[in-house]
Amino acid sequence: MQLRGCGTALVTPFRQDGSIDDAALRNLVAWQIESDIDFLVPCGTTGETPTLTHDEWLHVVDTTIEVAAGRVPIIAGATSNATHDAVEKAKELASRPGVNGILTASPYYNKPTQEGQYRHFKAIAEAVIEKPVILYNVPGRTAANLEPATLARLAEIPNIIGVKEASGNMTQIAEAISAVPETFLVLSGDDAVTLPVIALGGVGVISVASNEIPHEMAALTRAALANDWATARSLHRKYLPLMQANFIESNPLPVKAVLAMMGKIEEVYRLPLVPMRRDTRSRLQKLVAEVGLISKPAGAPAAAAEFFIYENWAAGPHKIVVHRGSCGQCSHGKGRPAGHDTNHARWHGPYSTLAAAREAAHAMTNILIRSECKCV
Repeated sequence: MQLRGCGTALVTPFRQDGSIDDAALRNLVAWQIESDIDFLVPCGTTGETPTLTHDEWLHVVDTTIEVAAGRVPIIAGATSNATHDAVEKAKELASRPGVNGILTASPYYNKPTQEGQYRHFKAIAEAVIEKPVILYNVPGRTAANLEPATLARLAEIPNIIGVKEASGNMTQIAEAISAVPETFLVLSGDDAVTLPVIALGGVGVISVASNEIPHEMAALTRAALANDWATARSLHRKYLPLMQANFIESNPLPVKAVLAMMGKIEEVYRLPLVPMRRDTRSRLQKLVAEVGLISKPAGAPAAAAEFFIYENWAAGPHKIVVHRGSCGQCSHGKGRPAGHDTNHARWHGPYSTLAAAREAAHAMTNILIRSECKCV
């Protein structure tokens, strides 16, 4: 199996009742393939796999296989922090026609030693010797870092063919690439470092951003692999803010929010994930509009300016002050405040223009002291 380029770590679309949105999943897979993505990864972390039942997990994989119809490789996720459970999951995937490889992450929460991780992955690989296995190092999620020396040992197992490296440590990634054979596949697990990983000898990315921009991420990755760094850097520069925004809250919250903005899915998560904060969503929507994935929201029509005259004779000579209707600078508050004693003060207006307000002020009795607020 030739596994290079950009693969999408697919989200799992849900309906409002929490069930899997089969139609949205099918449309998403079809759109990915039509956008020239190189391979697909259903039921990874981005797919909220820990919240799926056993039957739902298989359904997502089977649906992806059916829609793909052999047009791109399918690397299905099978992870557990219990080795025997991970082995059983891998064996079940290996028995399904259309699964071209298996992605399995380090055991989470247990915090195994390097030897523990080695034996865990070795057991999985030996149980599915007929299928290629891609390891997934994501210590930020699992609390277990797969070190380069351990990866080099695992690379000696014939059907462990590569790793998705999401440690975020470029020095470690460089050491890992140097420690494994040249035929061993190192894929970036972070969109934002796809270019440096390829420059070091990596062969692509398993991407979150390609859920939203499959054509662009595939083009970026292929350009880098073809040593067309000008094109690769140009695409990287344009879409880097989106790549980074996908992690402003826990993945897959931002990417599912963007896909919902694009009309691809409903924005539904399963607990313990909850919708994004309102302020974060607003920033995300602005960014998505800036990169052209959605139309910029039409600005609210400018309110017609109104002007008021405030007449006050509570103390001393009458005084008149011209205010803009939206004034927030004066002691009288914004606009035309309520609560003033009409026996001691009076508002006049509104006037449609400042000139009209000034003319009205001049027309008033000469004993008034005319002035204007800073707002005008």
